[in-house]
Amino acid sequence: MSADSGIKKEAPKHADRIGFPVEGQELTVGGVPVSRLAARVGSTPFFAYDRALMTARVERLRKALPKDVHLHYAMKANPMPAVVQHMARLVDGLDVASAGEMHVALDTGIDPATISFAGPGKTVHELSQAVGAGIIINMESFNEMETIARLGAELGVHPKVAIRVNPDFELKTSGMKMGGGPKQFGVDAELVPQMLKRLGDLGLDFYGFHIFSGSQNLREDALLDAQQKTINLAIELTKHAPRAPRLVNIGGGFGIPYFPGERHLDVEAVGEGLEALMPRARNELQGAEIVIELGRYFVGEAGVYVSRVVDRKESRGTIYLITDGGLHHQLSASGNFGQVIRKNYPVAIANKMDQAEDEESNIVGCLCTPLDRLGDKVGLPRGEIGDLVVVFQSGAYGRSSSPTAFLGHPAPMEVLV
Repeated sequence: MSADSGIKKEAPKHADRIGFPVEGQELTVGGVPVSRLAARVGSTPFFAYDRALMTARVERLRKALPKDVHLHYAMKANPMPAVVQHMARLVDGLDVASAGEMHVALDTGIDPATISFAGPGKTVHELSQAVGAGIIINMESFNEMETIARLGAELGVHPKVAIRVNPDFELKTSGMKMGGGPKQFGVDAELVPQMLKRLGDLGLDFYGFHIFSGSQNLREDALLDAQQKTINLAIELTKHAPRAPRLVNIGGGFGIPYFPGERHLDVEAVGEGLEALMPRARNELQGAEIVIELGRYFVGEAGVYVSRVVDRKESRGTIYLITDGGLHHQLSASGNFGQVIRKNYPVAIANKMDQAEDEESNIVGCLCTPLDRLGDKVGLPRGEIGDLVVVFQSGAYGRSSSPTAFLGHPAPMEVLV
């Protein structure tokens, strides 16, 4: 390779930037070298999650946010039972999005009243289980409310409910907008007073509001703007409620950096801004727990996806490292089945962390589609058969968000270290 190839002649900096240490030449997860983890798991590919990094993330957020703000973990980000068990000991509540997730949450032994169930399209079977378990159901429609009331009457209980509100604003610059305009999520804010009136007639146990406007945001000003509007909306809706809310979930939306040019969110700045908003919340929402619900922010940077190079080839001057993993395990890192502009997640060769990035490689998976790409034109040490490729930022929306049945390959293992 020529000296002017543009490849950096220095050791990879991924580990320092992402937070995983290096022992000798190897990346470590939970203090264990990745090659040793591979031997322990028994095969590649696999996901490895570092419990210490999750704990540190929660602790940092606790210090940054107002003391009376409660933290909930959104299990959809990573529903691995061991991860949920760990997170349940760190946070104040769990949010689930299916009966399957509800069972995992209940198995942690956490108080059912601290578990909330959100999501459109809940079946009667799921709602019946949620009512019987005594968890809080975030109602997404008038129809759902009527069904819950009927189930409560049949079971002889007063179901715990909150209203998921579709606000008339959105979280600006968010990676995924969950509120504002027509949405399949929640009840339009202007219809909530009517729903609250009907709720009072049905004998439901009203807990409060869940107001979520967006996710994956790295701008402190946008988050604080949405938090202020959310608190104002909750105060206005409370005027129509049959009783004072005991819980106001103001959503989350805290993002993590995936791509070049992105920076970590300044949570201390978010905490300072939220503290300035809290006096009004404490005064006008007295007795209500103010909840921030996060998933990706807690676990996303605490996980890696590891696959093994099974072939190396050159095609018309381009190097391909072919691994036993791919988009069927880590769909988002591949580009979600064809993003218009695909960007690389941070990647490295886990067993060559002390070597210079002296070769430009394409990391591809084992599937019969050109979309199966984990890294395009990445500066890496020379990759060989048997090397372990690691994809960072893989602790959230990885295995459970990917088409693991695609082409019949085995599902990847998971390990919490």
